[in-house]
Amino acid sequence: MKLLIRIFISLFFLTSTVNAAEFGLAFEWGNLKSCTSGNPNKVDNPIFTLINVPEGTKILQFRMKDKQSPYNHGGGKVEYAGQTTIEPGAFKYKSPCPPNGKHTYVWTVTAKNEKKKKIGKAKAQKEYPE
Repeated sequence: MKLLIRIFISLFFLTSTVNAAEFGLAFEWGNLKSCTSGNPNKVDNPIFTLINVPEGTKILQFRMKDKQSPYNHGGGKVEYAGQTTIEPGAFKYKSPCPPNGKHTYVWTVTAKNEKKKKIGKAKAQKEYPE
């Protein structure tokens, strides 16, 4: 199933109207425990798919925000060594957990070089619960 999701995500990016050289991000929530209480759980990161990561990237900084609430869900840093997928367990964050209905969550990844200077940024968003 994970392989099919990754293939779909890759095909989406390859056939979308996004510039072929543009830094891109996609994600799947994965096996999140259902949460709609407004009290998020500390969980492993989702499965991230990276497209066209800028040359010279050494660190990827991930952050998630809720578009309907100012709550900061945190994120984490991952050393970048050419991978196109970041698997769950690379870092922990506070899960999506909207108290009323669905919320839209935005993941932002910032690419940084060896001097920790920002060299690229990509975003992806999804509703939760889906």
